[in-house]
Amino acid sequence: MYGDSGTEVVLGLGSNVGDSVGIIRRALKSISSFIRDMRVSSLYLTAPQDYTNQPDFYNIVAAGKFNSTPEDLLVLVHKVETEFGRDRVNGVYKGPRTLDVDIILFGNDCFSMKEPDLEIPHRSAKRRLFVLIPLLEIMPDAADPLSGELYRNIAAILPDQGVRKLEEKIWN
Repeated sequence: MYGDSGTEVVLGLGSNVGDSVGIIRRALKSISSFIRDMRVSSLYLTAPQDYTNQPDFYNIVAAGKFNSTPEDLLVLVHKVETEFGRDRVNGVYKGPRTLDVDIILFGNDCFSMKEPDLEIPHRSAKRRLFVLIPLLEIMPDAADPLSGELYRNIAAILPDQGVRKLEEKIWN
């Protein structure tokens, strides 16, 4: 199903604990070991959305080719999160974290595991400017695989969410 040429995947990364910029930079290096031809957005600083009593998040979006299944990608990104101190068991839900890596898109596939761990496209992506703005920076014509609606049209009608582009490039 997933051939040698790879499937275009999109990941969202965020951090608001510790040296967030350094953590994201090092996480991208780890991710580049299993995502080929990686493109990375600029770095953004974002106000917390759901659990607001926490520091702002640093966010980026990365896209590239992956040669296996969505389940395999989930295992790999969870390993990267753990490598950088993420505790999925004892952490505050939507609270502060050293690293969060979400699978936003997996080609044009729509996919859901029985567990709530994986839903593609990511269940909240269409509501999150901290995902859509960096995604559109590197993939301006991206569309929601479920509806076919362009993400730029979705982003245009969302209210301000405190997403600020930083000048710092953290990847090539």
